[in-house]
Amino acid sequence: MQAQIDQYTAEINAFSPANADELETFRIKFLGTKGIIKDLFEQFKTVGPEEKRTFGKVLNQFKQLAEAKYNELKETLDSGPKAKDLALDLTLPGEDFAVGSRHPLSLVRNEIIDIFKRLGFVVAEGPEIEDDWHNFSALNFPEEHPARDMQDTFFIKKNSGKDDIALRTHTSSVQVRMMEHGKPPFRAIMPGRVYRNEAISARAHCFFHQVEGLYVDENVSFADLKQTLYHFVQELYGEGTKVRFRPSYFPFTEPSAEMDVSCTICGGSGCNMCKYSGWVEILGCGMVDPNVLENCGIDSKKYTGFAFGMGMERIANLKYVIRDLRLFSENDVRFLKQFQTEIL
Repeated sequence: MQAQIDQYTAEINAFSPANADELETFRIKFLGTKGIIKDLFEQFKTVGPEEKRTFGKVLNQFKQLAEAKYNELKETLDSGPKAKDLALDLTLPGEDFAVGSRHPLSLVRNEIIDIFKRLGFVVAEGPEIEDDWHNFSALNFPEEHPARDMQDTFFIKKNSGKDDIALRTHTSSVQVRMMEHGKPPFRAIMPGRVYRNEAISARAHCFFHQVEGLYVDENVSFADLKQTLYHFVQELYGEGTKVRFRPSYFPFTEPSAEMDVSCTICGGSGCNMCKYSGWVEILGCGMVDPNVLENCGIDSKKYTGFAFGMGMERIANLKYVIRDLRLFSENDVRFLKQFQTEIL
C-alpha cells in the first residue's frame, strides 16, 4: 500500500491540467465515489492492528494532498480569462448559411388556394387509392370508357367491375365523397396528386398534381363558372390576361369546355410554349352532369353546379417558364435554388 501511495503522490504533484475537463477527470480518478482514495480506504480495513495507526496517518495525508491539489487547480482555472473578457471585433460578419426554398409546385398550390379561399372556397382532401365507384362510376364514366383501360390507369385490383381498386386518376373522386356525405351548398377545391399510366417525357409524367373545384347550389349557371374562372386567371397571371372557352367533352359535366389563356411567355405573339398559337389550355370545366348529382344523392331538379380541374404543373410552367415536367420530381438542388426568393 505504501508503494501505491508513493506512486500516486508523484502523479498528483506532477499533474497540470490544460482545461476544466482534464481537472474533472483528475477529481473522478482520485476523489470520486469509485476513485483511488475510496479504494485505498477499503484496503485499509484489512491492515493489521499494529500497522493501522501508521498507515492511517499516511492515508489521511495522501487524501488531503489530493483535495488540496484539486482545489488549487480549480481556483486557478476559474480565475482565468473568460470569453466575455476577451477582446472581440464585433464588426466581423457572421457565418453565412444556405436559405431553404419552397418547391415551385408548393408555391403554385398555395397561391391557387389563396385565390379561391377569397371567393369562399374551402379545401377538401381524399385518399389517393380509390375504388371504381368514386373514381369512375359515380362520375358518369361508362364501362367502355378509355380511361378505364389498363393503358391509362394504374389498377391495384382489377376485376372488371365495381370492385376495381386503382390509384386515382383525378381528384374528382374527392368531389364525389363530399357530395355523398354532405348537403348542398358545396364550394370547395381539391388539390392533390393523381396518377396516369403514361410514358414519362418533358410534357407528360406518370404522376402529377391537380386542383379541382366544385360549386353546387340552387340556380348555379355557366355564367357563374365563367366569371369565377375569369377572376382566378386575372389574380394568378395578372390583369389583361385574355381568356377563351372552347366546347369540349367530359363524362361528368354537360355542357363542358376547355379554357385557354393568352400565353404568358410570349404575350400572345406565338412561341414554342403555346405552339405559336398565342393560347395555352390550362383547365377543363363545365356544369355538373345531373347524373353525377343523382348518383351522390342530390336532387338535380333543385340543385345545379359547376366543376373545373387544372394541372398544377401546367400552371407552374406558364408562371415560371419551366419547359420540362421531369424537373418537378427530380429534386435537383440547382433547379430548386431558383425559387429561394419566393420563400419570403
